[in-house]
Amino acid sequence: MKVTILSRSATVPSTRRLIAEARARGHQVTVLNPVKVELHFDGGTTGVLYNRKKVAAPDVLIPRVASSVASYGLSVVDQFAMRGAVVLNDARSIAQARNPMRCLQQLSANGIDIPATVMARDAAGLKDMVSLVGGLPVLVKILKGDEKHATMVCETLQSLEAALEAVLGLGHNLVLQQYMNVKGTGRDVRVIVIGGRAISAARRTVRRGKKKKAAFEKQPLTPALARVAERAVRVLGLEVAAVDLLDLAGRLRVFEVNSVPALPELEQLCGENLAAAIITRAEELLNRSHLRAVNDKE
Repeated sequence: MKVTILSRSATVPSTRRLIAEARARGHQVTVLNPVKVELHFDGGTTGVLYNRKKVAAPDVLIPRVASSVASYGLSVVDQFAMRGAVVLNDARSIAQARNPMRCLQQLSANGIDIPATVMARDAAGLKDMVSLVGGLPVLVKILKGDEKHATMVCETLQSLEAALEAVLGLGHNLVLQQYMNVKGTGRDVRVIVIGGRAISAARRTVRRGKKKKAAFEKQPLTPALARVAERAVRVLGLEVAAVDLLDLAGRLRVFEVNSVPALPELEQLCGENLAAAIITRAEELLNRSHLRAVNDKE
């Protein structure tokens, strides 16, 4: 099997793990930096060049496209898909997961519990918006384009008004979201889903210090966590994802889905070979594609 990984470098830890597992199973692996890929199309053919040399379509493409180059990177993903590569995950699913509002819209429309959310273009009716998400404090997500976003917590109307005045003045959209405090009995949990099946879970914590840093602790993968995470990934059409959930008194709410989860830390923590599971899924999808091609000929 010929595998191409879209990643800024073969030295990125998650990319390195995928390379190692694919080669251990006898597959050929190529890593392409998506910003160095050139796309060619003329109404009849589509082509891909890298360092001005033509690139043949691989059997399988594994996108590890950073959000900073997502717009161009997803065009590269689409081009490889058009040329017949089996893709884990496709461009549409990645784009949908990375847009906070579109992601939450889809999850909510399909009956998946999420924190109460309001999207706005201006601050008119601010008190009503705050009321709709359960009152103060509120979580504010600033949308910079389709995918980039920043997050802050506002505890008073005054601080919220000041933040919104600055944000809206720059032309950004914003999302107000119910703020859920996980201190005490609450948990912030990440579940890894590969090929539609939940593989492992970890509890996210924050290390205190000069800079707050997210860290993970071991967390049992319960049937309830697995069921919600698998549904969320199925709605978005992703093959590989990390689903972030809030568990408050047994009520699970999905607040984010990451289509490019980091692997090494969670592998070490959970004792699961996630990179191998991704390569195995790639093999399954390629075999399925071959079977469909044979059946179509018959």
